[in-house]
Amino acid sequence: MSALARSHHLLRHRRLVGVVVSGQPNRSVAMVVARILRGALKIRYLILGGAVGGGYQLQKTYDKWRESVPDMSWMKELMPSTETVDSFRASLSNMGQKFKGTISSLDVDPKWREFGDEKYSQLKKWFDQRLEDAIEAAKEADEVRASAEMEYETDVFSVKAAHKEEQRDPTRERLESLEAELMAVQLKYQRELEKVEKENRELRRQLLLRGKEASSKKHIKKSLIDMYSEVLDELSGYDSNYNVQDHLPRVVVVGDQSSGKTSVLEMIAGARIFPRGAGEMMTRAPVQVTLSEGPYHIAQFKDSSREYDLAKESDLAALCQDVEYRMRNSVRPGKTISNEVISMTVKGPGLQRMVLVDLPGIISTVTTEMASDTRENIRQISQAYMANPNAIILCIQDGSIDAERSNVTDLVSQMDPQGKRTIFVLTKVDMAEENLASPDRIKKALSGLLFPMRALGYFAVVTGKGNRNDTIEEIRSHEEKFFKSSQLFRHGLVNSTQLTTRNLSFAVSECFWKMVQDTVEQQADAFKATRFNLETEWKNKYPRLRELDRDELFDKGRGEILDDVVALGQVSPKQWEDALKERLWSHLATYVFDQIYLPAAQTHESGTFNTTVDIKLKQWADGQLPRKCVELGWQTLQDVFWGLLSKSLEARDHDTIFDQLKKSVVQESFQRHQWEDKAKDILRVIQLNALEDRSIKDKSDWDAAIKFLDGSIQQNLQVVVETTVNDMVGPGIMDQWLKWQSPSPEQKLRSAIGKELEKLLNTDAHHSPHLSYEEVSMVRKNLATSQSLEVDNDLVRQTWVPVFRKHFLGLSLKNVGDCRRSFYQYQHGLESEVDCNAVVLFWRIQQMLQVTANSLRQQIMNREARRLEREVKSVLEDFSQDCDKKKELLTGRRVQLAEELKRVREIQERLEEFINALSSEK
Repeated sequence: MSALARSHHLLRHRRLVGVVVSGQPNRSVAMVVARILRGALKIRYLILGGAVGGGYQLQKTYDKWRESVPDMSWMKELMPSTETVDSFRASLSNMGQKFKGTISSLDVDPKWREFGDEKYSQLKKWFDQRLEDAIEAAKEADEVRASAEMEYETDVFSVKAAHKEEQRDPTRERLESLEAELMAVQLKYQRELEKVEKENRELRRQLLLRGKEASSKKHIKKSLIDMYSEVLDELSGYDSNYNVQDHLPRVVVVGDQSSGKTSVLEMIAGARIFPRGAGEMMTRAPVQVTLSEGPYHIAQFKDSSREYDLAKESDLAALCQDVEYRMRNSVRPGKTISNEVISMTVKGPGLQRMVLVDLPGIISTVTTEMASDTRENIRQISQAYMANPNAIILCIQDGSIDAERSNVTDLVSQMDPQGKRTIFVLTKVDMAEENLASPDRIKKALSGLLFPMRALGYFAVVTGKGNRNDTIEEIRSHEEKFFKSSQLFRHGLVNSTQLTTRNLSFAVSECFWKMVQDTVEQQADAFKATRFNLETEWKNKYPRLRELDRDELFDKGRGEILDDVVALGQVSPKQWEDALKERLWSHLATYVFDQIYLPAAQTHESGTFNTTVDIKLKQWADGQLPRKCVELGWQTLQDVFWGLLSKSLEARDHDTIFDQLKKSVVQESFQRHQWEDKAKDILRVIQLNALEDRSIKDKSDWDAAIKFLDGSIQQNLQVVVETTVNDMVGPGIMDQWLKWQSPSPEQKLRSAIGKELEKLLNTDAHHSPHLSYEEVSMVRKNLATSQSLEVDNDLVRQTWVPVFRKHFLGLSLKNVGDCRRSFYQYQHGLESEVDCNAVVLFWRIQQMLQVTANSLRQQIMNREARRLEREVKSVLEDFSQDCDKKKELLTGRRVQLAEELKRVREIQERLEEFINALSSEK
């Protein structure tokens, strides 16, 4: 045999199990034996496990069945005896011995045989121990039941003995005994049910916690109730006034004020999540609460990321404060309540999934602290929610007051006369049992015989002991204790399923989901039809425009405004300086002429002129000039920006829907924008230096000053002639002939006075600016002699001012022409017949305007334009957060239609998503 063959043979020999059949190793035989051994062991395990599990399950089922019946002692005979159990054990033991003998008959390797015997011994020992534990547990259960039955029989015997002592009718005694027995069974069943529910909640909490841990590794889909709640939030935002047919189910909680409706909702939610007050209205707006299961008891507002831990008193207090703040903030001035919905979610272990809407309590009287229309507004809001044909009406009635004082039952009976979607809840039953003289009225109320309304179900609850600080657990304990000891319900034979808020929560949740499953597809079809109609209207009215809602339009308008701000930075320095100089001189020219030039020039003395000019220029530069220039620079910035905005508004592709938005943003930005204060100090220094320079060095500067002076005088002369003299003397001959205008008598009189004054000025070209008394008398005398006109001194002096100014400006304009050739004399300090001090003055003013415009231009381009851009962005950001502002600035059917289309599409998509999830869960 070769070395390779020998190695292969040794390797195969090591892998074989040492099973010997007829003295020869056979691999297939070994595999068959191993499979038989494994099968035998599995059969033994299944038989033993099945026997133990079956016995334990049989015992548990029997115990539950036996406890649900008042007197089940006769069922003891059906239980297997101890001998039967022992014989069953013996049969199982014999069966095990048979399997053991079968296995031992096989020719197996000794090591496998020892291993099998050891495992068999361990399994037998484990089975014997489990069977003994089960028998002991059954014995203990029998002892507990026997003790309970003995106590129960003792109670019944004592009751019967008491009845015998009172010598009552035997039939009545038997009936009362059965009633007591039935009530005891119901309460015992209720306790066991609550115990199982508590265990179930804990198990579900653990399951949800595991799911939450898994959510960090993979995405978990939203729950059905969360998806449905999002649809309702969309509908509330789409139309808070119910103008659109919103027929999706909600649980609407209605009741009289202080009837306990909010407390019922808190009991269902498992936490006191609403603000509480005594004798005043607390619910001022609809509060939509979405209940769902979760591992922790938390609450959260729909529009906030903060979670409130309802197990902490501090978080509960903060939640109540936030709810109250949101309510009061939603109420408009002059109103007491609001129809704006406050949406919140509450999650916790064992909470029933549903959506409840808590409405303001119905009142019968309006106090002085309320608006006059509060009562009617509350009824309108309640009717709007109850008018939904798929809304479940949770009618809360205060059981501690007279039924005749109820307001809510009449309103509910009007909205749901057949009671097909109404659940009646009687609160404060503990107070009612204590105060009412006739307890049968409560029985009638819970039977539907007391109030003129119908309902699907009738429930009685207790929502507190009168202490506002009681926890939900304390209230539930008080409620259970009351119903356990209440004589009213023992004698009234009220079904236990009509008691406690826990049963109410189950019933409402079941009714809610049944309504949801029946109606959600119909509502989706309705919104699909609405979407089709809106899309058709858009195509007909705005075929070439995109469907942009108000937010999208605002973003587009924001972009256009920011483009205009960017264009502001592209204005050239020359454009800025030209615009600034033009505005500066147009506003400063009047002051220069009236306060500086004319007072100095009318002295007709060169030294006095320069002294007067220096003093007045110094006072001007130290005082109002810098401030006025800053104001003019700010106005120039506005004018340039408005000009850029006007160009964008006049463009061909401009959308007029943005006009109001742009204007409002720019106005608000300029109201907020303030020029830097230090600019005034900088300007003051620059202007003083410019005005102190009296030397004109170049002929070009001289000519520029001459041109500036000539243009300024002509402009001032034109203003005086057109606005003053013409208005004073009336229209001229051309206007009289061509425009059919004629002067008034006063104008004719002033015209005559003006001609006399002009004669006076022609005789004395350098007349002083003041008219003497003799000259006034001479003018009056001449008019009286030549034209028989009587005038007073004041009228003569009033006419003299514009006439003299016109004359003086004419002389100054002529003097400017003579100064054009006097630069040489000025440069060399030679005396000249022509007085050119006015040229130097206006050169100084021209230099001041140039440096001022340059400084303002630098300030605008380097600082103010950027600060204005920040203000514009800030205003846009503020407007983007203000929904009312956007509604005010972006209006029209186009915006409204786009808004409706967007919301209807979102609602329809969410409805379809919810329908798919609901179908998957089914």
